[in-house]
Amino acid sequence: MAATSFPKNKIEIQLFEKIHPAAVSLLKEEKFRVEAEAKAPADRALKAVLESAHAVGIRSRTNLTSLRIEKARRLLVVGCFCVGTNNVNLEAATKAGIPVFHAPYSSTRSVAELTLGLILSLARQLVSKSHLARKGVWDKSAEGCYEVRGKTLGIIGYGHIGSQVSVLAESLGMRILFHDVSDVQPLGNANGVGSLAVLLKQSDFVTLHVPGGDGTKNLISQAQMRIIKKGAYLINTSRGTVVNEEALVAAIKSGRLAGAALDVLNQEPATPRAKVSSPLLGLDQVILTPHVGGSTTEAQERIARSVAEKMVRFINQGSTRGAVNFPNLELPRTPNTHRIMHIHRNVPGVLSSVNNILSELGANVEAQFLKTSDLIGYLVVDIDCNVSGKVMDGLETLSHTIRTRRLF
Repeated sequence: MAATSFPKNKIEIQLFEKIHPAAVSLLKEEKFRVEAEAKAPADRALKAVLESAHAVGIRSRTNLTSLRIEKARRLLVVGCFCVGTNNVNLEAATKAGIPVFHAPYSSTRSVAELTLGLILSLARQLVSKSHLARKGVWDKSAEGCYEVRGKTLGIIGYGHIGSQVSVLAESLGMRILFHDVSDVQPLGNANGVGSLAVLLKQSDFVTLHVPGGDGTKNLISQAQMRIIKKGAYLINTSRGTVVNEEALVAAIKSGRLAGAALDVLNQEPATPRAKVSSPLLGLDQVILTPHVGGSTTEAQERIARSVAEKMVRFINQGSTRGAVNFPNLELPRTPNTHRIMHIHRNVPGVLSSVNNILSELGANVEAQFLKTSDLIGYLVVDIDCNVSGKVMDGLETLSHTIRTRRLF
């Protein structure tokens, strides 16, 4: 692939899916050419953009498949303005030398607050009472309504979100138990338990804050429903695949669970107009929200700034800190040098070949750093300005080169 070296005002960035204006402002401040669309692109429009853009920003409804990435000849970087990157073929992006950035923690507080709101709503039967009141039924009964003070909250996954839920819930007087596969430090008076079974047996409310994937698929299923505390409530704001919906329905209908609140489903609609399909529909004891855990103005602005800043650092400096598919590397710029960024297949001997080129051309290396992953190596080197063009030409001749870029 040809080397790239051009002014900022020729770098084209396309954003889709109504990304917060903070990202547009930040990228335009850098003098990039920025276009923003409110909707996810149709196939033809996406194909055209990927053939011309140097950077794209997407959310969850735009899919970057391996075929689309392979045809994105000019694409330097992808920004996923959300928590997940499931809609991007990360292996294809890596092989093409394209780092992918996202914002894994920017919506943490918003998800934690929603979780607490769902706990309180379940405890006080707020949704069902609201429905009745809107129908003209003034039900003031206290039956099935409880204070959360003194109740036990079991948190499965004590990471950035789970730990914040812990602090918020403890401030309401709840007793906190948590279970995590990692050895994590508890906050406040939270207590870790060694097994999921212990947590399920003791908790009045169980909330899930674990990643998706094969390791957590059906983490809560029939076996767990058989041992969960009778009359407990289940809250899931993580990933729909974590809970077996059929097992959840059976547990609610049998009275094992008093109810549940879910912000995620096994199968979520691809568009706002598509119909929701789930066995949970129609159950009065279930609160369903449309994956809005991170849908607050504050979270969306934090996401916009976080991802846009990472994209800028990569374009301007070659920094891959925070990339999900690339060796994470950040090296301060050396004054009065040109920076060469060399992405190559991770095979033995590449660094030796690069250094041979530098030596033959008499390049004075001011700084050099290499990091590798299973698939690629990423080399950043600051050298004399007068030989950088020849070094670029030399690197392009190496058989394992994926792409090179030069910064003035």
